This record gives sequence, structure tokens and C-alpha cells, in this order.
Amino acid sequence: MGARLVLEAPDDNPFLARFYENPDKYAFAAQLYFLLARYAQQRALAQQELFSPATVADYLFARDRIFAQLNLAPDEFKLYERVYQLLDGALVKPDLVVYIRASVDVLLDRLRKRNRDIERNIGYDYLEKVSDAYRDFFFYYDESPLLVVDTTEIDFVANPGHFADLLREIERAGPGVQYLVPRYGSARS
Repeated sequence: MGARLVLEAPDDNPFLARFYENPDKYAFAAQLYFLLARYAQQRALAQQELFSPATVADYLFARDRIFAQLNLAPDEFKLYERVYQLLDGALVKPDLVVYIRASVDVLLDRLRKRNRDIERNIGYDYLEKVSDAYRDFFFYYDESPLLVVDTTEIDFVANPGHFADLLREIERAGPGVQYLVPRYGSARS
């Protein structure tokens, strides 16, 4: 696509490993770190935007709020929300959001294949809560055009043709919400 790629850097968060060990104790610190790091990254992108024709990020700034709602105590979330609202208003909204979803079984399988040490203890129940929270968030999402892609039966990593199909859909995406539910046969076989 000739775009600049922006990746979040979760391993840079000094609280993340501790969060996975003790979520109640470290959720607020981990979430606040992510929020501020992503804000700084987004602000830097806005300043560089004049020099790049397109930017592709592997996260949506608002997605951090999904995890905050799941992991923070109510009083912590109220404080987080106040900071989030101040920061979010200063950021440019994307031209298109691609929400890549899959069944919880597939997500769990992909996590296991990724084999990151800090993710080894993520269980089905937590992943199901995260998946449900994303679904609920994007059901009401209207800040940018949205392309919802069900990847339960496809695998962009193992099959370049699947990725090429996604790129064609992105280029055709228009306003509103669109869905891509490709069926090629099982991506897990």
C-alpha cells in the first residue's frame, strides 16, 4: 500500500507482565501507560502526516478504553475516563477502521501459536470477555468508516491470497459499516 506502518509496542509497557500476574494490583498502571504511550504516538503521527501518503496502525486509540472497562475497578475507570476524554479530543480520527475478529477458539489458538511468555496464562474466559467487549464497542462505533472482517475461516499470515483479498476490500471501502466474511474452507487445517 506504500503506507507508513505504525505498530503498538506492548512489550515496552513496564507494567504489562505484572498485570498478567496480578491484574487487580497492576491494571490501572498498565492501562494508564498504554493510554499515554499511544497518545504520544498518535500525536507524533499527526505532525508527520504531511510527509506520508497513508498510515496504517495496528490499533485504534479508542480500543484502549475497551480494556480499561474490562480491567479497572469502577473508581479507577472514572479517573481513566477523564484522562481519556481529554486526550481523545485532540486526536485525528482515522479514515477507515478495520475490525478483524474471529471466534474465541481461533483467537486462543492464534495466541498459543504466537507463544509469547506473558500471554501464556490468558484463558478462554478472559478472551471471551475481550471478544464480547470488542463486538459491543464496534456495534456502536460511528466515528469513522468501519470494515468488519471475520477471520475465523481465513489466515492472513499463512495465506497471502487472503491478505490480497483484504487489501482489495480496504481499497473499495466506503462510508458506513461494511462486512467481509470470506469462506475459503478452514484456515486451521
